[in-house]
Amino acid sequence: MEKFRVAVITSSDSGYAGQREDKSGPVIVEFVKNAGFEVVHTTLLPDDKLMLEMEMARICDENIADLILTTGGTGFSPRDVMPEATKAISHKDVPGIPEAMRYFSLQITGRAMLSRAAAGIREKTLIVNMPGSPKAVTECLEYILPHLTHGLEILTEKTSNCARK
Repeated sequence: MEKFRVAVITSSDSGYAGQREDKSGPVIVEFVKNAGFEVVHTTLLPDDKLMLEMEMARICDENIADLILTTGGTGFSPRDVMPEATKAISHKDVPGIPEAMRYFSLQITGRAMLSRAAAGIREKTLIVNMPGSPKAVTECLEYILPHLTHGLEILTEKTSNCARK
C-alpha cells in the first residue's frame, strides 16, 4: 500500500504566541505515522480564519498532502473558527466524518455535542477537523482512521471501486 501524505495544522492563539505548548498536533503526528501515513507538513497558526484558509488552500492546491488533519478551533470561543475556515475553502462537504466522531465521542462524554468540527474536500485533499484535546484526538483517530483509507484511495484515484469484496 502506498503511504498517504498527511499535513497537520494546529489552531491556537496561545500556542502561536508561545504561551502554551501544542500537545494535540504531536499526538496526531505520532498516531498517523504509527498507522503507516507519511507526515509531510506541520504548522501551528493562530485562530485567524484568513490565515487558516490560506494555509489549507495552499496545501490542497499545491497537492502537498492527501489528508489535512486540524486540531483546535472547533469549540464555542469567539476565536474558534476552524470549521468556518474549512467550509470556506472546501469544494465538497463531508459531514459523515465529524458526525461519526461526535457519535463515538458522545459515548465517552456529553460534551462531545459541543464540537463544531467539519470536514471537506478541496481538489484531491480531504480536510478533517479534530478536537483540541490530546485524549479526544486519540479516541477520534482510533475510530475514524481505519475507514478514511478507502475514501482517500478513491479521492486520490488509487482505486475506483466502492464495492466491498
